[in-house]
Amino acid sequence: MKPLLPIGTFVPTADVAELSDEEKVVVDRFHDLYYSRWQVGQGTISVGWLGYETQKCPLDLWIFQEIIVATKPEIIIECGTHMGGSALFLASICQLIGTGRVLTIDIKPLPSGPAHPLITYLHGSSTDPVIVDQIRKIVDRNRKVMVILDSDHSEPHVSREIQLYKDFVGIGYYLIVEDTNINGHPTLASFGPGPMEAVNAFISTTDEFCIDHARTRFLMTLNPGGYLKRVRDP
Repeated sequence: MKPLLPIGTFVPTADVAELSDEEKVVVDRFHDLYYSRWQVGQGTISVGWLGYETQKCPLDLWIFQEIIVATKPEIIIECGTHMGGSALFLASICQLIGTGRVLTIDIKPLPSGPAHPLITYLHGSSTDPVIVDQIRKIVDRNRKVMVILDSDHSEPHVSREIQLYKDFVGIGYYLIVEDTNINGHPTLASFGPGPMEAVNAFISTTDEFCIDHARTRFLMTLNPGGYLKRVRDP
């Protein structure tokens, strides 16, 4: 039997082959079917973690785990708590590797949310200056920070979140913009400008972050182009 590798040994390749046009059609059609089935109550992304709903694609959760293990953030900021399952998942991985904690924000209090010593709940809008100031005081000068944006998906809100939270993220760490798949990318075409449009506008004006295509190598992701890695400071 091969000896176990130390935590953080595996690094996914960044050399992700381009899909052919035919392959892209197959991926997009399956993606749209997968998401559409959830919209009519089939539960494709109603994924549970230890009994709490996450509303994530399991392949994205696996990628989150890879990123946490590889970068070992000391603080994970999650905008959008929902039912608390994703915060619990993130905290569970932090607990397993022995580092990190989760700050999760939502406009709705979650009295029945999962209790975990590594989760701190903040109640309010992710763009409220009071909330952002609370986070700033907690983070202080620590830039070993990972940020996940999964609250209001309208383009103005996501763009505002990006500007407010990007500077918490240090070089080598991730700003993840979720649900870039909506508004026809490739699903829910009727949504209107959303996370993908916010990401495209941001990436076109900065060299501080790049899209890490290795993080969407499983082909099925709710966050195409949404895994943004900081590569330099201003």
